[in-house]
Amino acid sequence: MKTIRQIADEIGVSKTAVSKQIANLGLRSGLRKNGNQFAIDEHQEALIKRAFSEKSQTEIENQTQTENREVGDLVCVLQDTIDTLQGQLEVKDRQIEQQAQTITRLTDALAAAQQTAAAAQALHAGTIQQQLITGEAGVDQQGQKPAQRRSWFNKLFRD
Repeated sequence: MKTIRQIADEIGVSKTAVSKQIANLGLRSGLRKNGNQFAIDEHQEALIKRAFSEKSQTEIENQTQTENREVGDLVCVLQDTIDTLQGQLEVKDRQIEQQAQTITRLTDALAAAQQTAAAAQALHAGTIQQQLITGEAGVDQQGQKPAQRRSWFNKLFRD
């Protein structure tokens, strides 16, 4: 025979919890009083422990179901996040490809402009060299000597 305290200690619950379980099972009237303590026989003890075991099992199952739902919800949220990020990544990949094409076109245009500038410089240098050879360096394209620049001071007193 055991006391409520001994059973509570074995199960790992409070005396109050064991007393409530005794009341729920309807065992209160079948308990024997030993001084100021109740004496619980082996059959009653087994019923009380089974009730706590079933209760614990139910709590564990409920907790497991709750955790499974939470994990499932988390997986859904993470999958949605992954899908969103993959979509954004595809957009960024397209943007990078467009930028690469633009850079290629601009590089080609720059190379063509540099070739044109080099050709223009060569042509200009050839023209200047030809003018120096023929002695026309001081004559403009219409065959006239360029007008001498006069300062405002000279204009004031000459005119």
